[in-house]
Amino acid sequence: MTDVLVVGAGPTGLVLACDLARRGAAVRIVDRSPVPPRTSRAKGPNARSLEILDDLGVAEEVLAAGSAPLPMLKYRDRLPVAETDPWADSAPTPDVPYDRGWLIAQWRLEEILRERLAGYGVRVEPAREVVGLAEGTGGRHVDVTFAERRPERARYVVGCDGAHSSVRKLLGIGFEGTTAEDQVMVCGDVDLVEGALDRTRWHQWFDADGAVMLCPIPGTRTGWWFQAGPERDGAGRPLAPTADGFRRLLARHTALPGRALTRAELLSTYRVNVRMADRFRAGRVLLAGDAAHVHAVAGGLGMNTGIQDAFNLGWKLGLVLAGHAGAELLDTYEEERLPVAARTLDLTSDRLRATLEAIRRPGGGLDAAITPDTTGLGVGYPWSSLAAPRNSPAPAPLPGDRAPDAPCADAGTGARTRLHRVFAGPRTTVLGFGPGSAAVLREVADGYGDAGVRTYRVYAAHEDRAGAMPGSVVDDAGHAATAYGTGASGSTGAGTVVVVRPDHHVGVVAPADDARSVRVYLRRLHGSGRSPERSPGMVDAAR
Repeated sequence: MTDVLVVGAGPTGLVLACDLARRGAAVRIVDRSPVPPRTSRAKGPNARSLEILDDLGVAEEVLAAGSAPLPMLKYRDRLPVAETDPWADSAPTPDVPYDRGWLIAQWRLEEILRERLAGYGVRVEPAREVVGLAEGTGGRHVDVTFAERRPERARYVVGCDGAHSSVRKLLGIGFEGTTAEDQVMVCGDVDLVEGALDRTRWHQWFDADGAVMLCPIPGTRTGWWFQAGPERDGAGRPLAPTADGFRRLLARHTALPGRALTRAELLSTYRVNVRMADRFRAGRVLLAGDAAHVHAVAGGLGMNTGIQDAFNLGWKLGLVLAGHAGAELLDTYEEERLPVAARTLDLTSDRLRATLEAIRRPGGGLDAAITPDTTGLGVGYPWSSLAAPRNSPAPAPLPGDRAPDAPCADAGTGARTRLHRVFAGPRTTVLGFGPGSAAVLREVADGYGDAGVRTYRVYAAHEDRAGAMPGSVVDDAGHAATAYGTGASGSTGAGTVVVVRPDHHVGVVAPADDARSVRVYLRRLHGSGRSPERSPGMVDAAR
């Protein structure tokens, strides 16, 4: 029987399938499309999604295939009036190595994720449409019916099948919200004659009677993302996008002739929809990505929120399937991600209003949509039942927060690494700062070393590392101690223990002499620590 059937092979479904496959789960992923869609759509991962892709072992390939976000050149009445680089004052820091998102065509990102998934022996099954879902006998599985009427079984089903989700509709889950019929944009992928525009800029023409935006598609010589206000008929109704319509818009708003546009495909009309499912789980069926929430495009959070849904859900499904945690752990997926989705709807609607206001003035542009909130790095779950009560005087981070990164060195080899690389892979991580943490780390290693938990001692530069446990790291520049607020980790005090969930969020921050808090938390996620009879093997992300 399939452990998890993922319905929908966009970025959300592919990230979830990759995360489950590396845990050894029997995962299948299906998509109604007969072939992978060749569209750019979303413009790329934000900073937090890059961290997730790094954990999955594909960030370097994504960076190589894409480009850094570009300065924005704004025009009025065909003349350049302003240039803005939203990231000019941003730079990587020890705790945030990815300080900005990345431009990459969505089809290329999906291609990279499909290749990663194939490395685990799992391939997308095309032309498979789910038309029926029913709870199986005894509630132990889901009976899934496909369009070809062949029923199959899965322990869990996750709908990652977009805003028009068949899975959500089959469950009868509400998708309340609004559609702004007057906020319309036409989109497509186009080719311009070579040299028509500077490809080191995102060009934005905003006029009183319309707009055109052209951003170069990385990895192409002449490809551009085209977005524009639509042409309208005599009654003011928006017209469907066409190649000739794009040429007319180009000639009307830019200094380029219409013939400079040589190809236009994947044409679509975008309307602002702000909707959210009223629940993300119905028994053994769950929703993620656009199937659970859609919102304004401002800020570029659509695909990214879905990727982050998947990363929150994957480890929880993995622990339940392995028999370490009870099915109630899955309730924390909705508990954590539904408020994030609600906040994202508000944030993107606010950024859309700010952008519409900005473009009324010469020099205004899409940079109005970009704020620190759109990086995704500040998303945390302090309200979650998985955020243990704080039991440490350390000033940061709080349980539920994103666990900071920090550069360090392998204690045994001296090789350079960083904490997020230590966290990478499908396991819970326990960090020990200070000599007093050694006893807790030994206890955890003895009890949970074969149950998906790993332990790492974080040594200060001046500490004696004789007898260091394998994988321990040296905080040679003090960045880890600073990020985690542990002070002098080489002091003779009790030290600090930090439990980091598999999705890089802090679960527990406790003094090292409070072993009980660590035990209680790990028991909730990993049971008694003894390997259950049925336990999928885990595969760490390849580097």
